[in-house]
Amino acid sequence: MAKRDYYEVLGVSKDSTQAEIKKKYRQIAMKYHPDRNQDDKDAEEMFKEASEAYSVLGNEEKKLKYDQFGFNGLNSKGQGFSDFSFFSDSIFSDFEDILGDVFGFGSRSSSRNRQNMPRRGGDIGVETFITLEDSFHGIEKEIAVEREVSCSTCSGSGSEPGTSPETCKQCGGRGNVRRSQGFFSISSPCNACRGKGTIIVHPCDTCSGTGRERMEKNIKVNIPAGVDSGNRLRISDEGDGGYMNGRAGDLYILLNVKSDKNFRREGLDLIYDMEITFSQAALGDDISINVFHGKEKIKIPAETQSEKIMKIRNKGFKNLNGWGKGDLLIVTNVKTPTKLSKKEKELFRELKKIETAKNAGSEKKNPQSS
Repeated sequence: MAKRDYYEVLGVSKDSTQAEIKKKYRQIAMKYHPDRNQDDKDAEEMFKEASEAYSVLGNEEKKLKYDQFGFNGLNSKGQGFSDFSFFSDSIFSDFEDILGDVFGFGSRSSSRNRQNMPRRGGDIGVETFITLEDSFHGIEKEIAVEREVSCSTCSGSGSEPGTSPETCKQCGGRGNVRRSQGFFSISSPCNACRGKGTIIVHPCDTCSGTGRERMEKNIKVNIPAGVDSGNRLRISDEGDGGYMNGRAGDLYILLNVKSDKNFRREGLDLIYDMEITFSQAALGDDISINVFHGKEKIKIPAETQSEKIMKIRNKGFKNLNGWGKGDLLIVTNVKTPTKLSKKEKELFRELKKIETAKNAGSEKKNPQSS
């Protein structure tokens, strides 16, 4: 049967970019790969044909020869896929990268090398609660964190002290094995040693051969003034320990601010709901209140109504993201007295008579129109 044009096989044009050619081959490889079409000879032939086409069109030099001279430009026999010597290292690498992405095979790079390279530890997230006053001033707090670190008994090797891991017999210590797949071979992680190249024969009792153990550490954290619920602090290098002397991960602290019985927060403003008596509301008063930063003298004006707001500037929360502070807002609430004494009742009855007479006088001066 006559060979089909490589562009026709992959369904691309001569103007297609290398990325487009690679993408098209990936789709065909996914569809016709023998592992997904067992005992289907037609699918295997389609896969081989597409792989042959990609081995040429995926290589700029061979693609140029093919564009100029067709199949005759590839070798003297006119066969584009006659043997493994046809492949360049870059094309072989492309094959393995593509099939590794699609089918989970390992790439040509040694999985053992990856296992034995320094790797960063994982990040940890913990949640902590602080009071509203703590968020106003800032606070240093000690937090207990459970972290995964290299085993202290075996120093992360996973082997019982005095013993060493043995070279994996299946892969010869390479960490990967190469197997034939149709007309070429694919490198994949060794399933005996899981790509490490060694096998632990005498596991450490402390870590059961994992080389890792969990330990609790108390970490002092400086929580700055002005934080609010939902804010997150990052503490570098206080997460899980790294692998093979790699850098530790980071610790993230999620803050939750507890509610306060006397104060509340709105934005950067600190709000105090202050109860005052009828006499204070009517006559005014000078009082002193305790707030987070100390005592504040407050002048209550005469004839103050409920929900009147008195502002003291720059006495609120610090702005975490810049300069300045919020304000202290004092909201008045005129409290109705309870459990009145006999004397208080007499005074309120007298006040009621005065108010009634006052209201009657006002109605005479401003009679309603009929």
